[in-house]
Amino acid sequence: MNKQSVYQLILQQLQDDLQIILRAAQTAYETATHEENIAENKYDTLGLEAAYLAAGQSRRVEEIRQALSLWQSLVLRPYEPQAGIQVGALLGLEDEKGHEQWLFLGPDGAGLKVQVVGQLVTVITPRSPLGASLLGKSEDDEVEIVVAGSRQQFTVTEVR
Repeated sequence: MNKQSVYQLILQQLQDDLQIILRAAQTAYETATHEENIAENKYDTLGLEAAYLAAGQSRRVEEIRQALSLWQSLVLRPYEPQAGIQVGALLGLEDEKGHEQWLFLGPDGAGLKVQVVGQLVTVITPRSPLGASLLGKSEDDEVEIVVAGSRQQFTVTEVR
């Protein structure tokens, strides 16, 4: 799995998400400001609901723009074992049951998923418990986190 290819897919997904949310925000704004949606009485709330939706969509536009900007300014570096895992690392993790997953430690956009040659890659950030515990680790290191009172242990199988 090529780190540069995964990076490009993440950028493309963020750009696609931005275009979708921009259209949704514009539609919500047009609905909120359309003359037919002016409230005729206190129970007529369509315009108000659309305004709330438009405000939420606008906030989401800014969040995606910020994430996209951070990703675009990310400089991908080759993995250096002496430095350990850093932001920009593509890595494989195996849990105690032998299930492997691929993660990309990114600057933002946690939870974003992309498919690469049939393999799902999930974006995590250093702000998450798992992302924070991975910083500085190397291949074959074990990482332990506690989520909702449950201990989870992983082994770093590969880092790129």
